[in-house]
Amino acid sequence: MATTTHPAVDPGSGLGLDPGTAWILNPRVAVRPEPFGALLYHFGTRRLSFLKDTRLVDLVTALADFPSVDATFTALEIEEKARPGYVSALQRLADTDMLLPSTDHA
Repeated sequence: MATTTHPAVDPGSGLGLDPGTAWILNPRVAVRPEPFGALLYHFGTRRLSFLKDTRLVDLVTALADFPSVDATFTALEIEEKARPGYVSALQRLADTDMLLPSTDHA
């Protein structure tokens, strides 16, 4: 297993989430499954995020297994027409440091 290093990403830095690249859940983020989806807790920023869509939870937790967000969409059979909404949700998570660019699939 490769060691992952992450570039410094400031929360709210505006780092654009390109679906053609690999992203991962920040290692400092814990996921707690809930009936409605999940809670994400960032131990560094102490930020709490609610994911109210179980497909989004599946997407976020599967990102590290694929070479790009697009590949994750395909693997999870997320329809093309639904992808822009998921990209927006992932962008909001990236803006709050919940997601980081992955260097494992670079």
